[in-house]
Amino acid sequence: MPRFTPPGRLPIERIEAIPARVPTIRPHHLSFATVDAMDVVIVRVTAGGIEGYGEASTIGGPRWGEESPEGIAAIAGTYLAEAMLGQDAMALNTAEDRIARAVRGNHFAKAALCMALHDAVARAMGLRLADLLGGPLATALPLAWTLASGDTARDIEEGERMLGLRRHRDFKLKIGAKAPEVDVAHVSAIARAFAGRASIRVDVNQAWDEPTAARWLPALTDAGVTMAEQPVPGWNVPAMARLQRANPRLAIMGDEGIATPQDALRHVTEAACHAVALKPAKHGGVAGTRAVAAIARTAGLGLYGGTMLEGTIGTLASLHLYSTLGDYAWGTELFGPLLLRDSLATTAIEVRDFAIHLPDAPGIGTDLDTDKLEHFRTDRSRTLLPA
Repeated sequence: MPRFTPPGRLPIERIEAIPARVPTIRPHHLSFATVDAMDVVIVRVTAGGIEGYGEASTIGGPRWGEESPEGIAAIAGTYLAEAMLGQDAMALNTAEDRIARAVRGNHFAKAALCMALHDAVARAMGLRLADLLGGPLATALPLAWTLASGDTARDIEEGERMLGLRRHRDFKLKIGAKAPEVDVAHVSAIARAFAGRASIRVDVNQAWDEPTAARWLPALTDAGVTMAEQPVPGWNVPAMARLQRANPRLAIMGDEGIATPQDALRHVTEAACHAVALKPAKHGGVAGTRAVAAIARTAGLGLYGGTMLEGTIGTLASLHLYSTLGDYAWGTELFGPLLLRDSLATTAIEVRDFAIHLPDAPGIGTDLDTDKLEHFRTDRSRTLLPA
């Protein structure tokens, strides 16, 4: 029987960070912004002559988190590149550690570079990224859709279309931008329309204070909502715990408040939520995502495969990683490419039977469409070459 011979050292020869902006198919309303185009940063790594791709995405620029597309491109294309050029991409644990220590914070930039390195190594070995990470536990994950047009009738029509296409049967509603009574009426109408046919969740995106959440979460529960994501600011973990205790029929999910493993441990210690939204961008890459997921699983919290509305490259990278982490009690929301009018990748994600399916090609399963990137880019590339 022939023996597999892994490639030798893969020296990192080139790192590029290229910002782009891709329009959405409709306005996407959140509590803090309305998005009609997604700002992304493509990180392209060349190691041993093999290219790998990563992607960071910011919702409403830096309005969701602390990183802007310009900052992500600058950090990834300069400080992180300086730390990684000439290093061996095959030594992935060492690479992630080096990336983590190169700069403080900047998790989005770190995650995009980390994913590009993993993609390059997987391609060099002829493996899917999921196989490089130990193999998938599932090759398809449930896929939710966010109804965020801001109009009740339009959201119901959109949801009916998704059910008919067998694309989604879990719907999340973005609320918090309007008066709570208006939001609750909007959610209640949609919950009634899909009762018994689809699950309804809400994402407040930190827009409420504790008294507001305490008043209105029971009404959402009575309307049929099963999960409420980050109803109060991420720093207010004690409020999350009080709200979860007061609403035992409702799963409260931590998102913006859970970036690091230490954040996850605090939420577990204080019994602050029943579910955790994973996002490699929040966690800084593969190692951080695995650590947060392990803490959540150990504590019996449900996992949710979150998104920063990345395009196909970032979405597939997350899908490969998520597929290796266990059961997803709340499914995933890796629908970013479906919200965009165009793609920076050469292939599309596969969505059918209410799930997103793992591709079979090496690495993340797609290549970069350089013509599309050139069309949508918002700046010239930032490139460093070894001396």
